Amino acid sequence: MLIRKPIFPGVIELNFQAGEVLGCNVYLVYDQDEWILIDIGYEETVEDFVEIIRQLDFPLSRCKTLVATHADVDHIQGLAKAKQLLKTTVTGHPKAVKPLREGDTLITLAEIEAQNLKLAMPPVEIEHEVNDGDIIKIGNLELEVWHTPGHTDSQLAFRHGDVLLSGDNIYRDGCIGAIDAHHGSDIKAFVKSLERIRDSDVKWLAPSHGPIFRNDKDFLNRTIDRVRGYLKMADFGTLADSWPLMDQWDDEVAEGKLPEGLVPPSA
Repeated sequence: MLIRKPIFPGVIELNFQAGEVLGCNVYLVYDQDEWILIDIGYEETVEDFVEIIRQLDFPLSRCKTLVATHADVDHIQGLAKAKQLLKTTVTGHPKAVKPLREGDTLITLAEIEAQNLKLAMPPVEIEHEVNDGDIIKIGNLELEVWHTPGHTDSQLAFRHGDVLLSGDNIYRDGCIGAIDAHHGSDIKAFVKSLERIRDSDVKWLAPSHGPIFRNDKDFLNRTIDRVRGYLKMADFGTLADSWPLMDQWDDEVAEGKLPEGLVPPSA
């Protein structure tokens, strides 16, 4: 049997527990013998995680549910397999239901043709839908559900006391979850979600990738300012509000203005 290495009361991160990174962060939240998993990662590592859970002496029959933070393949490809092994249910946001039920490879980013990426996305049913403010109970422990859209429209985070299991909202290096129109990104919503995290009294952020870190307002502000700037950048195409450069181009065309030092040839 393994000695349990909780990072917070009632919370074990299975990569940290294993001493090696097997995929996205997978949080086992427990009270007494009842437990849940938040995310599961890729299908190929499901059995590894299940064996770790077995070695930690958690009864497999006491898994209350498997929770999807959002419908991206690197978090949920293994849900169908884990659900079958553990004979349990799946919980997620209503906007994750359709892509998971249909095994949608586009929305889940399992298939990106331009990058020659094509992964299986086994369909799986979500039995329990949760929304902002809902409570997930595990024994006597309670997780408060936060709907934090931006990275995807189904992105969830979960508060447990001073800790926020924060999904793909923000990482220790100031990076955020990928912004991509194909899986429901929204820059304005992302800013609001980051502001909510910044303004909360949560002390610790436990993300879906990488190490845990402190919730620091100055750090969040730097990221928020950067993300807000994306609203005026062509880099993000249809997700941007505008492209100021094109307004400048309109004016310069109307004025017949060329860059200083550029002398056009004679007609």
